[in-house]
Amino acid sequence: MQEEHITLFELNSLIKGSLKKAFPDSYWIIAEISELKVNYSGHCYLELVEKNTNSETLKAKARATIWSSVFRMIQPYFETTTRTKLAAGLKIMVKATVEFHELYGLSLNITDIEPRFTLGELARRKQEVIDRLKAEGVFELNKQQILPRLPKTIAVISSETAAGYGDFRNQLLCNPYGYAFYLRLFPAVMQGDEAEVSIVSAMESVFRYEDFFDALVIIRGGGAQSDLSCFNGYWIASHIAQFSLPVLTGIGHEQDETIADMVAHTRLKTPTAVAEFLLARFQEEEAFQQELSSSMVEVSRDIILTQNNRLMKLALTIKPLVLSLVEGNRKRLAIASVMIENTSSAVVSGFMNKIALMQFRVLSSSKQYFRDLGHMVLMIKKNLMNVIPAYMTQQMFRTGVLANKVHYNDPVNVLKRGYSITLFQGKPIKNAGEVKEGDTVDTMLHEGKLTSTIIEKSQTNPSDNN
Repeated sequence: MQEEHITLFELNSLIKGSLKKAFPDSYWIIAEISELKVNYSGHCYLELVEKNTNSETLKAKARATIWSSVFRMIQPYFETTTRTKLAAGLKIMVKATVEFHELYGLSLNITDIEPRFTLGELARRKQEVIDRLKAEGVFELNKQQILPRLPKTIAVISSETAAGYGDFRNQLLCNPYGYAFYLRLFPAVMQGDEAEVSIVSAMESVFRYEDFFDALVIIRGGGAQSDLSCFNGYWIASHIAQFSLPVLTGIGHEQDETIADMVAHTRLKTPTAVAEFLLARFQEEEAFQQELSSSMVEVSRDIILTQNNRLMKLALTIKPLVLSLVEGNRKRLAIASVMIENTSSAVVSGFMNKIALMQFRVLSSSKQYFRDLGHMVLMIKKNLMNVIPAYMTQQMFRTGVLANKVHYNDPVNVLKRGYSITLFQGKPIKNAGEVKEGDTVDTMLHEGKLTSTIIEKSQTNPSDNN
């Protein structure tokens, strides 16, 4: 017996009917967009999720659709109110009906949206990041970095093709004042899902050259508010707050201040505003130097004029004193001249008497000296006459003794006494070690010479003869 059955389509139709009866109304739903796609026909397809607060794991998931006729109204209303694009990662409140299609299954049909909820949610997330940075004690750190008075070497993080970067570069490098800047671009993705990782990576590259740069500039051009979401993220803000160089931001939006702007050393509205800020520092310094130079000239003139007046007054005061002093000294010189003339005559006369007395004494002493010297010469002559013959006799005797020794030690006389001299290659041999067996030696005698061949030799220690 065949059991009763229904087809899958019939089952899904029953489910559809049941759901329509169970959920006849629309419902306001809070969820996070995990995926969003707009197809060529203008329909918007989303995947909505709900996550656990602590673990971020999924609690629920559903497909949703915004038909093109509704999406054309919802999208501009939402983006105008929030200044943010509908995109993945946003938490939204939407009005939806529960739909079930026999082929496509369960989905939500969105008919309205409440942008104020998203605004509040974005503000809440933003405040959470701000509170976290403050709790970590880093929120104000970068503001404490010292920006040089004239920052000349600038690291720049931006998209290489961004118009804002081109404007910034041209305004600085082609400035009409002739100020010199060095710019080095560290390119990064400035919007989208990859922006946060890309910007942090670029900052880490700048950090490796931190000693070379005076400041870091982060700039991007204009765009939708949603493109700025990465600049409200914790990681970019944390890196900026703790960066070792002063960070200047020109993110391109005047209305909203991102967390990156808040923690940066200096927040400026646009890339052009950053360039104007840097140029203004040079202009202020130049104006200060000019003002300082003018002040120095004026002060110098005042000092010279004051000192000139003082000198004129001193000259008028000193002139009578000098004349009085000169007159007094002239009188003293006249009196001193008379005293010197009288005194010098007496001194000269005394010296002449002393010289005459000394001349007499010298003549008397010289005569006695020459008489004593004559007696001394005669005594030396007598002594020499007695000493020289005895000295000559003594030296002749010593010479004779030395002559006998020389004669006795003459080699010819030594040979006569029976001694001989052995020669090897014409040189006397003193040691048996100087020859070897088979060598030929000559032996010199008083009369004649012997030639011998060494057959055997022995070494005798001289101490053996004692």
